[in-house]
Amino acid sequence: MSRIETLAVHAGGEPDEATGAVVPPIHLATTFRHGPAGERQAGYEYQRESNPTQDRLESALAALEDGAAALCFGSGMAAMAALLESLPAGSHVLIPTDCYTGLRALAGEFLRERGITASAVDMADLDAVQAALRPETSLVWAETPSNPQLRICDIAALAALAHGHGALLACDNTFATPVLQRPLALGADVVMHSTTKYFGGHSDVMGGALVFARRDELFGRVFHRRHVTGGILAPFSAWLILRGCRSLPARMAWHCANARALAEMLAAHPAVEAVHYPGLASHPGHAIAARQMRDGGGMLSFRLRGGREAALAVAGALELAINATSLGGPETLVEHRASIEGANAVSPDNLLRVSAGLEHRDDLLEDFTQALARLG
Repeated sequence: MSRIETLAVHAGGEPDEATGAVVPPIHLATTFRHGPAGERQAGYEYQRESNPTQDRLESALAALEDGAAALCFGSGMAAMAALLESLPAGSHVLIPTDCYTGLRALAGEFLRERGITASAVDMADLDAVQAALRPETSLVWAETPSNPQLRICDIAALAALAHGHGALLACDNTFATPVLQRPLALGADVVMHSTTKYFGGHSDVMGGALVFARRDELFGRVFHRRHVTGGILAPFSAWLILRGCRSLPARMAWHCANARALAEMLAAHPAVEAVHYPGLASHPGHAIAARQMRDGGGMLSFRLRGGREAALAVAGALELAINATSLGGPETLVEHRASIEGANAVSPDNLLRVSAGLEHRDDLLEDFTQALARLG
């Protein structure tokens, strides 16, 4: 099963051996029977360590990313923190200048408490990355496409730089999903997902995951940290995300088509200053994206010529698209990122981020057109 559409349907979804059920069961048990001396009778002891439903999801995620093993967590931030906090004290980490605000907060507020330093660099500028590497740099964190400006970096080139320095490359693949991009195949060592987003697919479940190229010492350290600190994914959440895996390729095709249509319309509108969508030929990272991605993705952002006031006016005038955070659900979501980021916002004031949903393309185009028309 090499084609991802087939993998998505069948990986982790084998019929239940006990009943023959085609849909995987949910095992809600928190504890499992063992022998008098703790002998495990069916491979499980306590839900915080592992459970059958989560195991199914982890096998599916590893297959979809073509990795050796996966670990699931209660959120994307929990996954991110578990990996970064498992690095040795004294380590240095490179993070992107444009990245999820949670990563920036983790690097600036919490990693330093564990003796880990971080610095930001434009991951699209390979010379800048090379110059930012230090003797103690142990990990380079890539995010492509990035959140919220949809910047693109060359995963294979970053992997070569990191490995040449003796460091690892981790890649946040949340926006692209393995349907569009497989970082491990391009040389990354670990892939991170907020499975809350496209994997869950319905804005009703929270989760995170790490997929490892090797079941090595790093995998063991992260597994041990999750076990001890308890950042486990609940079985029902694991079941919902596993269900989402089955329809992921079909949904991503529709998300991509809608995002592309919106990006093309916005790029031609006189009130729009810039559109950030890697599927557009005008995007600075388009050539790299075309090489390492199967499509442009379901996310885009755009900037209004009228500044913050214009951005907020358009967001407020939308009738079909919903003003809400997160992404990857069936409904189109719009967010003024600078407002969400708060006092220390780094996103441009005139930028709106869009998660293109699964509505009819023409309805979305009409909604954004009427909202822009109200600017006068």
